[in-house]
Amino acid sequence: MPTAGVSSAFVAFRHLPVPALRAAVYPRGTIQCLGEGAMAGLFFVMRITLAWVLAFVLLLIIYASIPFIDNGPAWPVVLAALLFIGYVSAGAFSHVRRVRLITGRVDPVTLANRQRRQIEIPLGASEAFALVDAAVRELPGVEEIQSARDSLQVRAKVGYSDPYGRQRPPGRFSLIPWLGFRRNQLLATITPGTESSSLSLICEPESGAWTDWLKIDHGANLEHADAISRAISRRIAESRRAEQDSARQIATDKEVAQARLSLLHAQIEPHFLYNTLTSAQLLTRTDAARADEMLGHLITYLRRSLPRGEEVWSTLGEELERARAYLEIMKIRMGPRLTLQVDVPAALLPLPLPAMMLQTLVENAIKHGLEPQSGGGTIWLLARVMEGQVSITVADDGRGFAGGTGGTGIGLSNVRERLRLLYGAHATLAVVSNFPKGVAATLSVPAATLPIAEEASRA
Repeated sequence: MPTAGVSSAFVAFRHLPVPALRAAVYPRGTIQCLGEGAMAGLFFVMRITLAWVLAFVLLLIIYASIPFIDNGPAWPVVLAALLFIGYVSAGAFSHVRRVRLITGRVDPVTLANRQRRQIEIPLGASEAFALVDAAVRELPGVEEIQSARDSLQVRAKVGYSDPYGRQRPPGRFSLIPWLGFRRNQLLATITPGTESSSLSLICEPESGAWTDWLKIDHGANLEHADAISRAISRRIAESRRAEQDSARQIATDKEVAQARLSLLHAQIEPHFLYNTLTSAQLLTRTDAARADEMLGHLITYLRRSLPRGEEVWSTLGEELERARAYLEIMKIRMGPRLTLQVDVPAALLPLPLPAMMLQTLVENAIKHGLEPQSGGGTIWLLARVMEGQVSITVADDGRGFAGGTGGTGIGLSNVRERLRLLYGAHATLAVVSNFPKGVAATLSVPAATLPIAEEASRA
């Protein structure tokens, strides 16, 4: 009966499919170990073990060949050698398993004590060097850092770190010096490129390459290489996020500035429009020609003053045309009390200028300087080029600062704000007393192009 049961079980076992048969013979952990990379791990363990076996055989041969040494029983030495080789094999197997835990795979590259990485960094040589130097300095246990910025190299030593918890150097009677390494070292070299840099990273034990046949680093240099690679990737990602955040902030600030400029631009004095239309209506009854002239100037003024979409920039010529139209209307209203003098070189007429800015200064000169003055006065419009700056002056001989006209200063504040938004620190507005009386307001903006500045200077 038992024989029949065993026979039936054998027949059922023999007819199992291959995957099920493999699962029945080997435990699940063994199947995973014998998967991809298992042969590489097995060869690594056998290589380390065989190297130590050959080393002990060579020592025994040398020991036995010494004539003046009394050859006692050999079994204690052989037993110690077998125990040590077993310890070596267990350490090599532990190294294989640790490498699998770190990288998820086992192959000759990951099992090696010496690791090399070639990393492309999308930065200039100086920025890449600073990034790599910071990543090396953050490595746990790093010491003796030698940073050479001119040669774009970083050297460092990394102290011993027990992967299984003891964060101290091995003791005098420890076997780690025989199976592992007391310290590792790394060399990072930056190679400059056209738009990026290339990093050559070498992490290795602080000993000759021949020791790789006998010793293992328990994945320490693999961890160091991966840690530096991750640190570089993290810093580059943070830099990219910072650049994107900065770009979004700049775009937001630009939209806000555009909205503020549009608000400042859309300023047509309603009282001026009402007074002009009222004056034109009265002139149609007494002097139709002058009424027609006033309406023509008003049309020109409105054509230059009405907002045109998101347009912020105008030219000095267009702004001068608007100012002339405004002043011609005021001359009809004020009569001989107002005199206009314009001295602007023709070469400066194409100069880019923020819209409505000159108009604000002209209106201030009329409203606060000449109109409250019984005798009226003169307005001067001047433009000159000096040292790459174009100075545009609106001057009057009106009541000046002591007149007490009750101005709020909003117009001048708007002009200064627009200059700051459009030019930064490269443009100014100066308002000073005119001689012998009145006020002179001068806009200083960068010359648009050098040929304009040179031609205006010659003029």
